[in-house]
Amino acid sequence: MAFDLNQLSQKKRVGVIGGNLPDPDSLKKAKKMGELIARNGYILLSGGMKGVMEASAKGAKSANGFVVAILPGKQKEEANPYVDIAIPTGLGYMRNALVVLNSDVLVAIDGHYGTLSEIAYSQIYNKKVFGLNTWDIKGIISLSSPEEVINRINHYFQKRSSRDLFE
Repeated sequence: MAFDLNQLSQKKRVGVIGGNLPDPDSLKKAKKMGELIARNGYILLSGGMKGVMEASAKGAKSANGFVVAILPGKQKEEANPYVDIAIPTGLGYMRNALVVLNSDVLVAIDGHYGTLSEIAYSQIYNKKVFGLNTWDIKGIISLSSPEEVINRINHYFQKRSSRDLFE
C-alpha cells in the first residue's frame, strides 16, 4: 500500500503504550483501539514490540492504517510484523521518552513499569493520556472501552484545532 508522505506528515499520531504480556481482555481492547485509530485517520505510534503494541498495530493494519514503531533495540527486524516504519534506537527503555514526544496523545493499555515510565514522561511533556485496564494514577483519564477512548481523542483534537484557530 502506498502512502503520500505529505499527507502522512499532517496526520495526528496516537501513541499506544502497554505491556508485553497483557491479559486477553487488554489484547482484545488493544486490537480494537488500533482499528479505531486507523479508521479515524490517525497514525498509530508505539514501541513496536509484542503484546499491546503488536495487537494495536494488527488492529490498525486491519483497517488499512499506518504504524510507526520506535524500537528499544538496534535492528528494525525486532519490530512486530504489522509495523510500516521501524525506528531502531539502541536506547532500551530510554526510548520511552521518544514514544511520548512523538505522540500527540497517548492510550495506555495494561502495562507494567515501562508503561509507567511512559505515563510519567507524558506528564513531564504535558501529553494527554487515556487509559484502558492500566495504572490508576493521577494524569490518566480512565475509560472502559476503545470506543469511549476514540470519542475522547476525537473531541480532544477538535478542541485543540478550534483553539489553534484563535491563537
